[in-house]
Amino acid sequence: GVGPSDASPDEGVVEDLPLIDEKAVEQLTEGLISHYLPDLQRSKSALQELTQNQVVLLETLEQEISKFKECNSIVDINALFSEAKHYRNKLVNIRNEMMMLHEKTSKLKVSGI
Repeated sequence: GVGPSDASPDEGVVEDLPLIDEKAVEQLTEGLISHYLPDLQRSKSALQELTQNQVVLLETLEQEISKFKECNSIVDINALFSEAKHYRNKLVNIRNEMMMLHEKTSKLKVSGI
């Protein structure tokens, strides 16, 4: 039959909880912290270094972007100069044609036609 020896192994555990040794809890906590803390500190310093590197990288990228913008503006200025040169040549040709036409009309006037 069922007797006192068949009692559940969990029986009496609840009553034992208040007897937990505070010093043991403190030591276990310190042990746990000392186990994980060095890794966490290494991770923290690695993340700080990574963040600093990212800041440097971002600054470098911004400088490179500004250089590209300058290059684009230089290309635009060069295009503008070559366009100006092209139109100057057209103006010189028109001027030469006008001078030639003026000479011809002057000769026609002199010859009385």
